[in-house]
Amino acid sequence: MANKIHQPSITALRAFVAIAKHRHFGSAAEDLGVSQPTLSQALAGLESGLGMQLVERTTRRVFLTPEGERLLPAAIAAVDSIDELLAQAMGNGDPLAGTIRVGLIPTVAPYILPRVLRGVAQRLPSLRLQVVEDQTARLIRQLRDGSLDVALLALPTEERGLVEVPMYAEDFVLALPVGHPLAGRRRVDPASLSDLPLLLLDEGHCLRDQALEVCRLAGVRPDVGQTRAASLATAVQCVEGGLGVTLIPQTAVTAETEKGALATATFARPRPGRRIGLVFRESAGRADAYVTLAGILTDLVEESGAVRRE
Repeated sequence: MANKIHQPSITALRAFVAIAKHRHFGSAAEDLGVSQPTLSQALAGLESGLGMQLVERTTRRVFLTPEGERLLPAAIAAVDSIDELLAQAMGNGDPLAGTIRVGLIPTVAPYILPRVLRGVAQRLPSLRLQVVEDQTARLIRQLRDGSLDVALLALPTEERGLVEVPMYAEDFVLALPVGHPLAGRRRVDPASLSDLPLLLLDEGHCLRDQALEVCRLAGVRPDVGQTRAASLATAVQCVEGGLGVTLIPQTAVTAETEKGALATATFARPRPGRRIGLVFRESAGRADAYVTLAGILTDLVEESGAVRRE
């Protein structure tokens, strides 16, 4: 006879989700505003009711068991649904009020945030954006564990359980040292990259993979040296110092060329580029609100003239 499973409480589910998010009992308890013994008791009750261990705790670390990893998405979906129900019950008719936790990749954040933050403050005065900048894989993990509500990522992510709302497309621009023979050219053949030392970002940056894909589609194997940068700003500084060339998104051109030490060239049509979109959990229950937010953010970025609406 199978063990009877007892229906979990929302308090217990919140405890499990918070522990999975922080991988630390003290931080999870602080996040929920409860004591550590209360948090531990809630988790123990959940595990007892389900008849399985969800979290393993050692003297050095906290991690999920295979059963915990398997059940975490359903627990997050349940907490999301309860939060949405409570918001509606309290009469919060505006889902774009309060705080929304937004993740951005490093090759997007510094170039659109000033315009976006000013614009959101004007258009959605009741909304507060909490910003997290990180690489794509880590932002996706934070979306899944509930640490983030939405993220601006290069599309497609093709991740199950996540909804993608296309926002805008932008071209890649070739960044060159001042005085380079290609500086100022408007129809550079991507095949020219075979003759140029190409500077790439570190592993984990989607722009690195996109730059290599541009080369692959052009049928060339780029001259990739040992120089790698942890940020686009560092890659640009290396270009300015004559160490090579790199690809930068169109939204970065104004900021990176304003000091006058960087030259650029544009590619021949069809120009290589990328698509940026808003990504969120399918279980969040706020698809309409997030689609509206994506539209507002697109309007704000589009004002720069550097992008095309998707």
